[in-house]
Parts: sequence; C-alpha cells; structure tokens
Amino acid sequence: MTQAALQLRNVRKNFGSTEIIRGIDLDVQSGERVAIIGPNGAGKSTLFNLISGRCRPSAGDILLHGQSIVGLRPFEINRLGLSRSFQITNIFPKLSVYENLRCAMLWSLGYRYNFWRALSGLTDANQKACELLHMLGLQAKRGVLAMNLTYAEQRSLEVGITIACGANVILLDEPTSGMSAEETSRFVRMIRLVTEGKTVLTVEHDMGVVFELADRIAVVVYGEVVAFDTPNNVNNNPCVQEAYLGGVVEVQDGA
Repeated sequence: MTQAALQLRNVRKNFGSTEIIRGIDLDVQSGERVAIIGPNGAGKSTLFNLISGRCRPSAGDILLHGQSIVGLRPFEINRLGLSRSFQITNIFPKLSVYENLRCAMLWSLGYRYNFWRALSGLTDANQKACELLHMLGLQAKRGVLAMNLTYAEQRSLEVGITIACGANVILLDEPTSGMSAEETSRFVRMIRLVTEGKTVLTVEHDMGVVFELADRIAVVVYGEVVAFDTPNNVNNNPCVQEAYLGGVVEVQDGA
C-alpha cells in the first residue's frame, strides 16, 4: 500500500483551557478527494489552520508524504507540496488574471528573486499560465484586473493560484460559498478538472458539492472525527444524523 499523502496523528489544539481539536487521526491517500463536514463550531477551520501551518498543534503530529510538518511556517509547507485556498478570496487584485497565475507558478518552476529578468521571456511559465487559464474557463478574462472579476470568477482564480504553485496536496476552504446553483455547478466541474491526480481536502457546507466531489467524507463534531467513510455510508450513519439534527435525516438534503 502506498504511503498516505497526508496523515494526522492524535492531533489536538487548545486555546487556553478550551479544547477545539480533540485527538484527530486521519489518513488521506494520494490522489484521493476528502471532504470535511460538520456543524458550525466543530473545528473544521481550525483543522485547516493546523494542517497549513497557520497554527501549531498543542499535541500530535501532521505528516505530509511521511515528513512531519509541525512547526514549519506556511510558506515552508507550501514548498513541500501543500497549498491552500481561503474562505475569503485571496488574490492579487491589481494584477491581471493571467499575471496572477503566472506569478503564482514562478517559484515552483525554479525562478527565484531576479529583478533583471523579463517575465515575458519565461516561456515555460507563460505556457503553463495559458494552459491553466483555459482549464479555469477564464481565457476571455486574461487581461482583466482580478479586482474587476465577478465573485465566482475570483473564486475560480484563487483555486487557479492554489494549483499554480505546483502543490500536489490541495486544501479548499468552502470553495463554493456564496455562489448560485449554476455557478456552483460550473465551479465543481472546474475543480474536478484542475485537481485531476492531486490529493484534495475540502471543507464545504453544500452537501451537493460534497457528494459530487468527495471519494470519502470525514465528519467532525466537537473536534473529533465521528465518521470517515464513503459518501453513501456516511449518509446512512446514525451518528452523523444525530450530530447534525439530533435525529434521523439524510445528510445530502442539506444538513
């Protein structure tokens, strides 16, 4: 069996005397898409902050491709192959869509700090930025400043920036939040395309998106994983139904 892309070992996080994450164990396999769901306040965002290096666990270990990343800074974790999008759109608003993507991929292509080299001459970066632009469905907005995109287009661009750095483990934090049903449908198709072959961990409240994207679902309640299984098994799990509404309910109906 191949080594898991991401492993959490008895991960805990306290803020003062308040325990937010209570001993989570989780293995995400290479190329797998895992959704993290749970009620508000369950600890999902805290878990993402721990994995991406924005917070340090109070106890336990987090391994990326077998290497512990606890104590590393976010940019160091990124350079080891993990990238994250955020709930609040995080782009370069005064750069064009194309420039956003090209800028994001420079480091992964081996270009370091060089103020004397023209970006127009970086053939590989320019080509890859164009390819990603088409995959995102933003080719018609190539020269538009990112600040002038629609909300859904900005979210697509942020996913593109997350992918562009060359990471093979992608964290998506509520990627479809605030979108219409039509925008969400297009967005999900785009995510499946641009993350093909990559390991994806997503926090998402739209259960339609979860069931369309995820190979497995981890249900987090009060800082603990109460279920980690296929979408169908999670949907029929009485513990999950109890966690959401205190009784029998199908998760896919919008818990």
